Amino acid sequence: MISIEVKPYVLLKKHVFRIAGGARTSTPVVLVRLKYNNFEGYGEASMPPLYGETIASAQAFIKTLDFSNISYPFNLESISEHLDCHAKGNTAAKAAVDMALHDLIGKIKNVPIYKYFKLPKAELKTSKTIGIDSAKIIEQRVAEADGFHFLKIKLGGDNDEEIIKAVRHVTDKPLFVDANQGWTNKEEALDKIEWLKDENIVFIEQPMPKTAYSDMEWLVSRSPLPLIGDEGIQRLEDVKTASRFYHGINIKLMKSTGLHEAFKMAKMAKSLNLKIMLGCMSETSCAIGAAAHLGAMADWIDLDGNLGVTNDPYQGHDVKNGIIHLNDASGIGLINPNWDNI
Repeated sequence: MISIEVKPYVLLKKHVFRIAGGARTSTPVVLVRLKYNNFEGYGEASMPPLYGETIASAQAFIKTLDFSNISYPFNLESISEHLDCHAKGNTAAKAAVDMALHDLIGKIKNVPIYKYFKLPKAELKTSKTIGIDSAKIIEQRVAEADGFHFLKIKLGGDNDEEIIKAVRHVTDKPLFVDANQGWTNKEEALDKIEWLKDENIVFIEQPMPKTAYSDMEWLVSRSPLPLIGDEGIQRLEDVKTASRFYHGINIKLMKSTGLHEAFKMAKMAKSLNLKIMLGCMSETSCAIGAAAHLGAMADWIDLDGNLGVTNDPYQGHDVKNGIIHLNDASGIGLINPNWDNI
């Protein structure tokens, strides 16, 4: 019999985080612990306001779940179907349950999750995200991220050129650019991409609004840089038509309902010759650690959500010089999680 416990938590950011759609200094999360016999599995729902979930909605959803009849070996396919049918939306809350179940499975099998998925162990070069800010602040943030091999730069506001100039004043490292749906005119978007192609940019993430389908079809056929869908790619079903609008997809556990579907999304993306980016929200080392186990499937890694907060309650995989080093702890890789003192 599985029992479920939840704890509300608020992650505090080290710096004000600004994107094209607004700014914030914290992120609400719900932490989950599943108990099965002598094993404990941990999960997490991270809920930036943009996606519509809240601590109250996540707690309410999880409290309605009944796992009393579930026994090991867990049938993740049927459990995932049950969660999806149980209530629409709630993708982050579902992801919390999903990753806790995977953590349990890994601990029962005594294997890290990458082995459960039959993936190789990979050292993952994650990007470090730099939010929209003044040129002076951006230069400081870039300097602080000196150890990282890639930087992720947020654009989509009214000072894109100023931001890139500030970054290039400090470093010539390759950049991931995320416009967060901020470019609303396809011709202007193409002009910006043409300008950025000479700035050592790796790709452009979500250049236009997620529902600008005809504009994205026009843009993807002309862009000199890869275009990656984030807000426009949420679930497995979206991957089927993704190549009409993007060259690749950004997979996030909080959008995909967790590891079970994220793995399916990555497999489908590979079969369609789509590039794969593995991304995150502001998260603890729990969710970041879980996602990192899929890292061998990704072309690009953006798993720094735990590095920009001041009160991560967990310890997971080590990050040194911008590289995530997967540990060999069973499950998702948390080191001595101290649930009772959170």
